Amino acid sequence: MSNKISKNKFVSLVYTITDENDNLLERIDMPIQYIQGVKSQVIENIEKALDGHKEGDLVHVNISPEEGFGPHQPELTFSDDINNVPQQFHSIGAEVEFQNAQGESKIFRVTDMADGKLTVDGNHPFAGKTITYNITVKEVRDATADEIKNGVENMNALH
Repeated sequence: MSNKISKNKFVSLVYTITDENDNLLERIDMPIQYIQGVKSQVIENIEKALDGHKEGDLVHVNISPEEGFGPHQPELTFSDDINNVPQQFHSIGAEVEFQNAQGESKIFRVTDMADGKLTVDGNHPFAGKTITYNITVKEVRDATADEIKNGVENMNALH
C-alpha cells in the first residue's frame, strides 16, 4: 500500500495562501479533506501538483488569475455617496447582496470609504492576483468505497 497521493487516495491538508509579495492572504489550519481525482472541487493544478506527494510534504503551487479566481473586472466595482448607503454597510469588509433583473444575486464587499464615498466590489478578493498555495500534507490513505462514491464532507476549500 502506497502512502503517496494518487487517484482514489483520501488526502488531508492545511494551507496558506500568499500573494506575489509573500503577504499572507489566508490561512487554513483546520484540515481540508478530499479524494484525489474523484468528484474533487480542488483546483486542477493543485491536484496535479499534489500527485505523488506524501504525508509531511510541503508543496507550493502558483496559481495565475486565469487558473484560479479570474481577472479583476472593473465593471464589478461601484462607488456611491456614503449617505446613500445604509449605516450597517459603513465598514470595510461588510458584505451586501445585490440582485439583477433576472433574479441572479451576487455578493459585493465594501472595499473603500474615502472622501464621502463608499466603494463596493463584486470581484473575489483574490481576482487578478497570482497567488501561491503553500500546502502541508497531513494524511494520505486509501479512500473507503463510500468516500470514493460520495466524496468527503469538507472538500469545498481550495477552489
